[in-house]
Amino acid sequence: MLQEYKERLEKLENMYKNILEIMKPDVLKSEIEKLDKEMGKPDFWNNPKKAQEISSKRNTLYSKIEKLNLLEKKLKDINEFLDLLELEYDKDTEEEIKKELEALERELNKLETESLLSDEYDIKNAIVTLQAGSGGVEACDWTEMLLRMYLRWAEKNGFDIEMVDYQPDDVAGIKSATFIVKGPYAYGYLKGEQGVHRLVRISPFDANKRRHTSFSAVSVIPEIGDEVKVDIKEEDLRIDTFRASGAGGQHVNTTDSAVRIVHIPTGITVSCQSERSQIQNRARALQMLKAKLYQYELEKQREKQKELEGEKKEISWGSQIRSYVFQPYQMVKDLRTGHETGNIQAVMDGEIDPFIESYLKWLVAEKQKV
Repeated sequence: MLQEYKERLEKLENMYKNILEIMKPDVLKSEIEKLDKEMGKPDFWNNPKKAQEISSKRNTLYSKIEKLNLLEKKLKDINEFLDLLELEYDKDTEEEIKKELEALERELNKLETESLLSDEYDIKNAIVTLQAGSGGVEACDWTEMLLRMYLRWAEKNGFDIEMVDYQPDDVAGIKSATFIVKGPYAYGYLKGEQGVHRLVRISPFDANKRRHTSFSAVSVIPEIGDEVKVDIKEEDLRIDTFRASGAGGQHVNTTDSAVRIVHIPTGITVSCQSERSQIQNRARALQMLKAKLYQYELEKQREKQKELEGEKKEISWGSQIRSYVFQPYQMVKDLRTGHETGNIQAVMDGEIDPFIESYLKWLVAEKQKV
């Protein structure tokens, strides 16, 4: 039994070393020092929004250092417990070791996933848009099911949600919805959800109980701040106003306060109806448009690079990433990573962390191939 505990501890120590190599604590400390200097400037709070972003980033980096130090201490403590157990067996000590090993394993697995979030915008909030594909009411119902799944996931993981736009279907479900997931690394966790999600089931809207296939597109972009400059010309915009409505088609108010903005050169469209006034909704919509245009330019650069490298061009947001099969069997499978589960109900209740973790590990492996 003692040997088994030592082997488990050795695996956890190796996992910790791998995390250190990925997270690079010395780099984190250097970044914290730079942010501390920035925060020490007399005019730091002249721009409250930027100051808050810097302060939040500093706190997040410091939290990572604290987690690493705490885990290192726990590894040493378990080593000491094992030394005591080797000298003299004690049932209480063994129980303590088992409990600490299980807790440490959970914490290291969680930190390992977090350590994979190293891209520039991973730390940002996520702007998520769901759009029903072709298929009428069936696709709209599926899109509402996905919305519930993501809202449940966010709630379980302590993220805040701001519903920005909600367009219900006339019969059932939703045509589209846009919401912002707020919290550290929201974008990093959700970026792998971008793409087309396919549902296969016996349709509840079909009197003949036939099997239907439905599609819904999920778009995920980071909520960028003032540090990124995007030039938006007024003459390139078409701005429409309409009456805001909430879930179930209930009107939020009786004025045309909701705003839809179309960027004419690209065709990118954003809508906002979460604020009480048209002016506030316009400002919020412009902020989202800025983020989408920035992502659009990044995608253009990536596609150009792929062409130069001779790679097959593929529109990333349009690629099917996951299948949800309700009948004739039950399975949810990610088509990129191969991760799958038969527990459909858990997935639809927001248990998508295994898919997120497998995607992040797959992404790191793909980058290493380049």
